[in-house]
Amino acid sequence: MSSLLRLATAGSVDDGKSTLVGRLLYDTKSVLADQLDAIERASVDKGMTTPDLSLLVDGLRSEREQGITIDVAYRYFATPNRSFVLADTPGHVQYTRNTVTGASTAQLGVLLVDARNGVVEQTRRHAAVLAMLGVPRLVLAVNKVDLIDYDEAAFTVIAKEFAAHATSLGYAEGTVLAIPVSALQGDNVATKSENTPWYSGPTLLEHLEEVPVAPDPHEAPFRMPVQYVIRPRTPEYPDYRGYAGQIAAGTVRPGDEVVVLPQGLKSTVESVDTADGSLDEAGTGKSITVVLSDDLDITRGDVIAAADNAPKVTDEFTAALCWLSSKQLEPGARVLVKQGTRTVQAMVEELNARFDEQTLSIVDAPEKLELNEIGNVSLRLAEQLPVDDYTVSPRTGAFIVIDPKDGDTLAAGLVGHRFSQLKGVTEPEVA
Repeated sequence: MSSLLRLATAGSVDDGKSTLVGRLLYDTKSVLADQLDAIERASVDKGMTTPDLSLLVDGLRSEREQGITIDVAYRYFATPNRSFVLADTPGHVQYTRNTVTGASTAQLGVLLVDARNGVVEQTRRHAAVLAMLGVPRLVLAVNKVDLIDYDEAAFTVIAKEFAAHATSLGYAEGTVLAIPVSALQGDNVATKSENTPWYSGPTLLEHLEEVPVAPDPHEAPFRMPVQYVIRPRTPEYPDYRGYAGQIAAGTVRPGDEVVVLPQGLKSTVESVDTADGSLDEAGTGKSITVVLSDDLDITRGDVIAAADNAPKVTDEFTAALCWLSSKQLEPGARVLVKQGTRTVQAMVEELNARFDEQTLSIVDAPEKLELNEIGNVSLRLAEQLPVDDYTVSPRTGAFIVIDPKDGDTLAAGLVGHRFSQLKGVTEPEVA
């Protein structure tokens, strides 16, 4: 079992998402005493008799005043069984780009619905976005069950409706779980509730502790974008040549056969060095210096990868883009693509499709992409890049699009995504 789970929460306005996240932090004793005192004082000022746990999450002044979540907030908590990184994302349609940012690295998504309202359009939108981002597992937290008198029949209707929608998005049986909860009262969040004797499943926290996390990034093929070439040229290390970077995926050991891309040069790992000495093995997320047995012409931006399972080297690919800018994207636009540690010039050849969040459908060949819209595009690059399909290796299958004029970030991209998770949708043909 993985010792770390990355999860993202999403929900409609007033579904109680901030309260649920606050409850998780509170019940796992992840709140400092002085922070809890401040929340209790603020709650008294609002005329409340119990602490408003949503204040633990809604940190921006504008969020507290409006009672909504605007920015993506990352929260860290742990239990004896597992550590968690939680991305609390906004529920409003106009903040879709923030939701994409928060969910881009998630291994599980927690979607909230108000038990009184059931599955609404925003729930379906969030589920579709999570499916396109490749988030492998979902939890539907049916919140505020105390306000419907813990009605089993109402919960069952909601759970079945969402399960059918998740299936239409490509989620397999066993990857989606519905849990009746009350974030305000604490029912089934960290402890089993006596008010739902008809529910035999795990609490939310139990599920988060036990859910399998796949794929394990350590088991993926080795990938390391080169950040810096180390040449000390000192009396102690006159001939040392190392290639420093952070491992994006997989593991590396001395003796491994590797290939340097995009050149296609092959060599063998001689040593894996760190500031604390050499290692017998290093895995995903570790910052290391790789020493090869051959002197090769390697520069920043190159990728050192497993020789027997290397990424594709190409100067064109299709990708899903989440457009983050108020500037519109049109076919023929010239941009910069930053993938790993390399930045290259590129042109948007075609806008193949756009995901319509309002109708949950695909629009073929749109004329443009606007702020918060998600589309599929064909890109042609000025130089070749080693890239993976996002579903194979998220770190080397993700990139950003930059405006060459002012350096603004325009979009976040996922290589190879063509809305294939949405069943029943006819995709445009891409050459």
